Amino acid sequence: MSTLLTLRDVWVEYGDKIVIEKLDLDIAEQSFVSVVGPSGAGKSSFLRLILGQEAPTRGR
Repeated sequence: MSTLLTLRDVWVEYGDKIVIEKLDLDIAEQSFVSVVGPSGAGKSSFLRLILGQEAPTRGR
């Protein structure tokens, strides 16, 4: 199966607050992904990142 999305060493920071740190992720085509976690864990930041609404502070 082909890879739909690849993230390597991705960081998202707001000022001095690190929201996403050292994220490596591969999502295959036709796969299902759930994003779960407590309030403030970075779920919305992650979704904005993969939708292209926000750029990572570091990584690709």
